Amino acid sequence: MKRFFLLITATFVFVSVSAQVKDFSYKFYGRVRTDVFYNSRHNVESVEGAFFMYPKDVQLDANGEDLNTVSNSGDFIFCTRLGLDITGPMLFNAKTTAKIETDFGGFSTSVLGNFTTLRIRHAYVNLDWGRSSLLVGQTWHPLFGEVLPSIVNLNTGCPFQPFSRSPQLQYNYKFSRFNIKAAAVFQNQYRSSGPLGSKMLEYSRDAVLPEMFAGIDYRKEGFIVGVGADVLTLTPRTQSTKGELTYKVSERNVSASLLAFASYSSEWWKLNAKTIYGQNNVHTLSLGGYGVTSIDPVTGAYDYVNFNHSTSWVNVVYGKKWQVGLFGGFTKNLGTNKPLVSSSMTYGMGMDIDKLYNMSVQTDYNIKNFTIGVEYSYSVADYGTIQTATGKVTNTHAADNHRIAALCNYSF
Repeated sequence: MKRFFLLITATFVFVSVSAQVKDFSYKFYGRVRTDVFYNSRHNVESVEGAFFMYPKDVQLDANGEDLNTVSNSGDFIFCTRLGLDITGPMLFNAKTTAKIETDFGGFSTSVLGNFTTLRIRHAYVNLDWGRSSLLVGQTWHPLFGEVLPSIVNLNTGCPFQPFSRSPQLQYNYKFSRFNIKAAAVFQNQYRSSGPLGSKMLEYSRDAVLPEMFAGIDYRKEGFIVGVGADVLTLTPRTQSTKGELTYKVSERNVSASLLAFASYSSEWWKLNAKTIYGQNNVHTLSLGGYGVTSIDPVTGAYDYVNFNHSTSWVNVVYGKKWQVGLFGGFTKNLGTNKPLVSSSMTYGMGMDIDKLYNMSVQTDYNIKNFTIGVEYSYSVADYGTIQTATGKVTNTHAADNHRIAALCNYSF
């Protein structure tokens, strides 16, 4: 805590001195947020249980009772954040801006337990020429986009809504009411899975090529509609062991995703929707992955095939001071285009889930910079057995969770 106050003090001193530099302006912003939650069972989560994704599978004990049917609750304040927007002088005939934003969602483990630490959310520079702009740094992944649910839960609709902040080069070009976006994206905090373990940077770094995104959207009077395409290249392994011999191998897995989205907002209504036909979007906290489809008999090198998933969500919010909202999300495993060697040689998240859905209802009270809200959500995951011939999941059974979430947020 002492280090935090020293950091804040130093930042204000720096800004106070730097504000005297010609053509620079600074604006601080942030929020103080407290979240409280209750779950009826254990779930797949991240960020110390604060980021709910989906119910864990049924795990029976010797008496036939489900070990994961255990209620739990908690609260957290580490989503409190602080940001700084910077406007600078003209450069290369472009208006220059920058953003730095941090929260306390980074965790370090010691003998005394887990402590919240500062982490970078956004850190980028943007050059704006009017019609075109170039962003360099870390911000929201293009699949996250500008169309997202307005809900109480911290997960922002994940795993139905892609969620990731990534280093990238992003170029935008505007003409008429259209905007074209192209981005080269790199992995950092949010990572892919593979045969060497989950959430490792080596898979994307060894591939050399960044993830590539291209999209276009149309905007008019509170209405947005758009489409996009994303291609991710991974190198799962660079060496293989066959018997007692080790071989250098050249493995590659290329996955592709298509998305479409729409949004409408007025004084009283907000309607948002997104659908994605995706492959291997684990790095955006989405269900999916890939598996081994063949093994070289000499070197042991793998060939891979992606799992195909269809994911959609819809969100409707009505009101201003008092708001009510509904959210619905659905994900379906559509299988693979080639047979798998083994169901155990698959890498990703929720690989043994046939379908996943969520239904939520919420109410919020907003006055000036202050918001309180409560939400009830019901989630069901249909677990089963992966069929090696098709990659589909059969012989399913359901695991469900009832979640109540509440928040108190003060923005400044």
